[in-house]
Amino acid sequence: MSTETCPSVRNILLLDSDGKRVAVKYFTEDWPTNSAKENFEKVVFTKTQKTNARTEAEIAMFENNIVVYKFVQDLHFFVTGGDNENELILATVLQAFFDSVGLLLRGNVDKKEALENLDLILLCIDEIVDGGIVLETDPNVIAGKVASNSIDSGAPLSEQTLSQALATAREHLARSLLK
Repeated sequence: MSTETCPSVRNILLLDSDGKRVAVKYFTEDWPTNSAKENFEKVVFTKTQKTNARTEAEIAMFENNIVVYKFVQDLHFFVTGGDNENELILATVLQAFFDSVGLLLRGNVDKKEALENLDLILLCIDEIVDGGIVLETDPNVIAGKVASNSIDSGAPLSEQTLSQALATAREHLARSLLK
């Protein structure tokens, strides 16, 4: 019995040019401990740092994972999926993350700017992927939502009412179905 599932992302990583964490988010229990996550990040960084993924996204396989990645300045962007995932979908998620961060940082995409705007980058990851499920890949929509969330003094997600949370989820679902 095969189960068809929608595409999923295992993690999104933003590392600096030394392989250190800037922003990371894991969506599966494939790396149950922090040290397992750090080891994975080290392996991915070490195996990709000699490539020149500055113009085009590159794709690699590590430990039954497909990793798509792209570098800009001193930042390394990575999106990981299972070895049965569609590379084009993972590359689309990577490009959405990359372009959204570029918009939010107004083109100043480097480690210093990223650290100063870490809240925006983490919100950006949350707008793109939730629980491993891809919600949005349009960088303009993502950056717009993140910018309005950070300016809006509205309730944080943890303080939203259940009906507000359901409305938000419905909106995300409707938008993804209309694509």
